[in-house]
Amino acid sequence: MSRARIASGTALASGLVAVIVWALWPAPVAVDMGIVTQGPMQVTLLAEGVTRVRDPYTITAPISGATTRAPVQTGDRVEQGKTVVAVIQPADPALMDARTRAQAQAAVAEAQAAVQLAQTNVARASSSLEHAQSQLERGRGLARAGTIPQRMLEDLEQAVRTAEQVLTSAQAEHDLSEAALMRARAQLLEPGPSLLQNGQAGECCVQIIAPLTGTVLDVPDRNARQVAAGTPLLSIGDLADLEIETDLLSSDAVRIRPGALASVERWGGDDVLRARVRRVEPAGFTRVSALGIEEQRVRVQIDLLTPPDARQGLGDQFRVMVRIVVWDAENVVQLPQSALFRHDGNWAVFRNSNGRAELVTVTLGRRNDHTAEVLGGVVPDDQVVVFPASGLEDGARITPRS
Repeated sequence: MSRARIASGTALASGLVAVIVWALWPAPVAVDMGIVTQGPMQVTLLAEGVTRVRDPYTITAPISGATTRAPVQTGDRVEQGKTVVAVIQPADPALMDARTRAQAQAAVAEAQAAVQLAQTNVARASSSLEHAQSQLERGRGLARAGTIPQRMLEDLEQAVRTAEQVLTSAQAEHDLSEAALMRARAQLLEPGPSLLQNGQAGECCVQIIAPLTGTVLDVPDRNARQVAAGTPLLSIGDLADLEIETDLLSSDAVRIRPGALASVERWGGDDVLRARVRRVEPAGFTRVSALGIEEQRVRVQIDLLTPPDARQGLGDQFRVMVRIVVWDAENVVQLPQSALFRHDGNWAVFRNSNGRAELVTVTLGRRNDHTAEVLGGVVPDDQVVVFPASGLEDGARITPRS
């Protein structure tokens, strides 16, 4: 066989082997890539909160009585010292049963008889006084003529003074009887209209004026009704002075410090509102979750820093989402959390090493919802595989997914 033919056959066999090897060689795995970066990082807690007016003012009834229909309703604007927010008038008398009415009528009849008796006593005392005065005038004439002694004249004068005192006593008894009759008749008064014909409160009523300028937050009952002293009538507050209250798990609350920055999301507006933690209460409370698990919760108060003009429409008892900054730093090496997986009890990633997946164990620090702080294993600008497939192995050929 000629040398040329041998060379030709060898080349053909080599090409055939190369084609077979190329056909059987595994193709690179298409993967998504992420970058190890260095920059600012924050760790936050997201919680549901409720807005509330910082210092609401609850107005209560200062006296017992009957309130008229509330002149204001929820949402009305009131002005300090000018707006009438409630009117309290005397309560109507209670209805009487038959026995009570009969007793009251008997008391009236008794009082009327006492008045008549007192009138008779007054008339008798007046007659006695007139007689004593006429006797005194006659005695004075006789005393001047020397017909009667001076002692008899003094007795006549004493009789006049005694008759005057008896008349005064009789008149007092008459007045007392008249007052008793009025009191007895008052027991027979029936319930009746308590407002004037124009529907406005009379001078007998108490008008409550708004103690501060603000918005009516709540009117428990606008209807006219009987109230006791201390009954809440309405509450007023300033919607420009809002705060947020949220409750966190006690294990999360210990990570928050007063003064920590926060942001308010999903409150209904387009912008994110700025806020700051004012207070973390020192005592917790027990709350049962929707799954029936007892949780220890801690209340946290948060001040809104965004001006009222930038949060129009946000009112009292509105639901919001609050994101509280627990930790932040300016120069942190970090990578996407989606690149992490567990390997031999440690955290690891696949790093892109010249087109091949390199299994690298990493040391992590703090983590947030998207990224994790890297303390060792990779450096900034390294490419790592995010969402690695379960079949991806160390050393496998990889290519960025288009």
